[in-house]
Amino acid sequence: MGVVGLATMGMNLARNLASHGARVAVYNRTRKRTDEFMEQFGGEGDFAAAGSLEELVAALKPPRAILIMVKAGAPVDEAIDALSRLLQPGDTLIDGGNSLFHDTRRRSTAMAKLGLGFLGTGVSGGEEGALRGPSIMPGGPKESYARVEGMLTAISAKVDGVPCCTYIGPDGAGHFVKMVHNGIEYADIQLIAESYDFLRQTLGLDAAQLAKVFSTWNQGELQSYLIEITATVLAKKDGADRSALVDVIEDEAEQKGTGRWTSQSALDLGVPLTGITEAVFARILSSQKSARMKAASVLAGPGPSGAATSKEDAHAPSNDDASVDDVRDALYAAKIVAYAQGFEHLAAGSREYEWNLDLGALATIWRGGCIIRAQFLNRIRDAYADQPELANLMLAPFFQQALASAQPAWRRVVKKAIDAGVPVPAFASSLAYYDGYRRGRGPANLIQGLRDYFGAHSYHRIDRDGAYHTRWAQDGSEVKVD
Repeated sequence: MGVVGLATMGMNLARNLASHGARVAVYNRTRKRTDEFMEQFGGEGDFAAAGSLEELVAALKPPRAILIMVKAGAPVDEAIDALSRLLQPGDTLIDGGNSLFHDTRRRSTAMAKLGLGFLGTGVSGGEEGALRGPSIMPGGPKESYARVEGMLTAISAKVDGVPCCTYIGPDGAGHFVKMVHNGIEYADIQLIAESYDFLRQTLGLDAAQLAKVFSTWNQGELQSYLIEITATVLAKKDGADRSALVDVIEDEAEQKGTGRWTSQSALDLGVPLTGITEAVFARILSSQKSARMKAASVLAGPGPSGAATSKEDAHAPSNDDASVDDVRDALYAAKIVAYAQGFEHLAAGSREYEWNLDLGALATIWRGGCIIRAQFLNRIRDAYADQPELANLMLAPFFQQALASAQPAWRRVVKKAIDAGVPVPAFASSLAYYDGYRRGRGPANLIQGLRDYFGAHSYHRIDRDGAYHTRWAQDGSEVKVD
């Protein structure tokens, strides 16, 4: 296997490949990084350092396989263009970065015309996962995947002996699935941040106490990588004064674009991806630091209210105040909604692009290695095993019951947050989505009436077939329009 790009992910994937017996030729645009890699890690396996793409290709035996780990966008196109001039039919290129799936579809078509295999491959797990075993989501021609399947499954994470890698589908399917994975990650992180903020602002818990709360939550139904590392981050002390590091981190969240892509794709496909989109908006709002600082000095909000009389009382549920246990239940319910929306998005993409995605298999490969790995995913896998055509995860019996049980706490948390002026956009939007989804009849009838009034867009009736238009501003008569 060749590896082009030796930043954190490329470097660790190269090391992972070598640790599983592959001979790995490595190349980086700046030779200094290649030299540093060989100096640090050259003794770990059978590595060959290449000073040019020509040397890289020459170091590999046909049929060649080259993993491209460079920044998404133009750098990927440049690498593909340069390599395609050097490769032979039957060789395979693997784009392991976070490329937009539309770009991957275009590249897949172009490479097929040249007789080259091309896999748009999502890789999740961060620095540690890349080295120890990530979740891998390859999309492209099945025959291309077959050539490298052994290497990819070998380096992937394993759960109960099952590799966290499987063939996803044609052309851009792998990168689409990785994009939605990242969107779910956005929502999951936002919900955790809102839980943290709510508990600090309304119950007065400090970082050390919250570290213990999240550590406890990680022993139950919320067990996940993100909950685990939340406890670690909150417990981390800073410097000689031993204060919490999280308290000196600037409150401006950055993003690389995959969450925004997910929301844009959902709009294109007509999927109500409210939780993920609110998470994207929350990061954008957090970046408006100077505006928020000014607003904090002039915009009014509710006064302090509703705090527990003591930190010990915070666990005691009441009719008026939300407790730590309530937040745990609300987080679990909102998490169900985030995954339900994400999997609805996956299903919509599968239909639109004719990928035939196996949703249960996706839940299976996300159980290990990736950022959103969680005990929770076993339940999703089981739900799709029982009902492969399940329209929405919330309709699966297990999740129906979980949402019903968590609902009172969920509502208390959102109500208390509103009363206290603590923003919980992801919690609130997920609850609104749940309430909207469970209603057999909502207020869209009025929307259609208004649209027909000002734009003659017509409406359908519940008592007879066909589309109708009312002459609202004339004689008020109704006419059938089709």
